[in-house]
Amino acid sequence: MAQNEERSRRPLRIIGVPSDLGQGRRGVDMGPSAIRYAGLIERLRDLGYLVEDMGNIDVPTPESRTQGLEKLKYLDQVRAVCDELRVLVRDAIRSGYMPIILGGDHSLAIGSVAGSVEASGQLGCIWFDAHGDMNTDETTPSGNIHGMPLAASLGLGHPDLTELGGIKPKLRAENVVLVGARSIDQDERTLIRQSGMHVFTMPDVDEMGVSAVMRKAIEIATNGTQGVHLSVDLDALDPMYAPGVGTAVNGGFTYREGHLAMELLAASRCVTSVDFVEVNPILDSKNRTGKMAVELASSLLGLTIM
Repeated sequence: MAQNEERSRRPLRIIGVPSDLGQGRRGVDMGPSAIRYAGLIERLRDLGYLVEDMGNIDVPTPESRTQGLEKLKYLDQVRAVCDELRVLVRDAIRSGYMPIILGGDHSLAIGSVAGSVEASGQLGCIWFDAHGDMNTDETTPSGNIHGMPLAASLGLGHPDLTELGGIKPKLRAENVVLVGARSIDQDERTLIRQSGMHVFTMPDVDEMGVSAVMRKAIEIATNGTQGVHLSVDLDALDPMYAPGVGTAVNGGFTYREGHLAMELLAASRCVTSVDFVEVNPILDSKNRTGKMAVELASSLLGLTIM
């Protein structure tokens, strides 16, 4: 059986990470529940998958802990959550499952990337996000760790984040693609350029079209790798389609563009693990963003019109 055909038939393991420790706004801890409530498991089972829901990691609330360092808020707690997630993701892949991680703020990707790499070896990464997530404790304007996971996965930043699982760096910059960027901090921009990672901004998407951008992103992320970790921040979509996110930025992907991106990834059969993060029901309208996450997951895992 071809390697990518084997991946497409893997059973799925759902892991919830109800964390808002890395965020500056409350409510994103309810994201996993919102996505489940929108019918994720039922939809995936309708597609013919065996789905195992592991429930949620136990995450402390910010009120129950001290913030700690101003430039690395809740560092100890974020690291502990990410380390637990690392083990769950690693074990899921080693057991033949494709892990689907539900967030929760984007700091969790430090753990999901670490676990995926530990289980699979060298991976590419496609990062759908309005933001770069390439800050470190030296560049961050907020101290919120959800702005640091891609940097940490590339080996940039505090050792508690970069050395999770004993592998540093987790990703090679030449196999990392940021797609949909439209809000980058000034110092973060410098780090992105110095890293050598690939970036397709929304103006690039406008000029080239989603299909060309995604085909190039897949080519980059799969070049010499064992697969691709996909990290989807719902703020990659325009707030018209995904209003329930903590850091919404106008000018994102449309409904159909988001689906086309997932459909092209499904056709490539390269994705070995995926995050859906930053769903905040408090800021949402009738769980539209949770439903959007379910629809994108469905397209990623093979839902087609015909």
